[in-house]
Amino acid sequence: MKIYIATDHAGYDMKEAIASYVEKDLGFTVADMGAHQNDPEDDYPDFIALAAQEVSHDPNGSWGIILGGSGQGEAMVANRFPNVRCTVYYGGTLGIIKLSREHNNANMLSLGARFMTLDEAKAAVKLWLETSFSTEERHVRRIKKIEQIWPYR
Repeated sequence: MKIYIATDHAGYDMKEAIASYVEKDLGFTVADMGAHQNDPEDDYPDFIALAAQEVSHDPNGSWGIILGGSGQGEAMVANRFPNVRCTVYYGGTLGIIKLSREHNNANMLSLGARFMTLDEAKAAVKLWLETSFSTEERHVRRIKKIEQIWPYR
């Protein structure tokens, strides 16, 4: 499983740490789509779209972890791409992380870097990467319905 990771300046420091954690501690292959420097004038769509495009092309063989100040705008960008199901996490109960994988088969995780510590982000990423899709018929059916909506955006 290849993990595409991207952020703008707001999540830059956390992205660097998460990328290393995912690769070295969790054993995944990571592709860093940027930002490659902390530039307060950069724009998140430029980097997030690169990661989402890769996941869109290979939704079963790759996932994405994207970061931003809130994670909200980043998820909006990611969810514009076909085959992408991006969930947002900015702290609180980790149960939502588990459900995003089990029920929604989320293949991208958007982290709100300004709302959590690095340790919280690592815990969320680890749980998200380790949780499997349930494959229950109702969840499969709902995802198929989402995929049918995409051309009408």
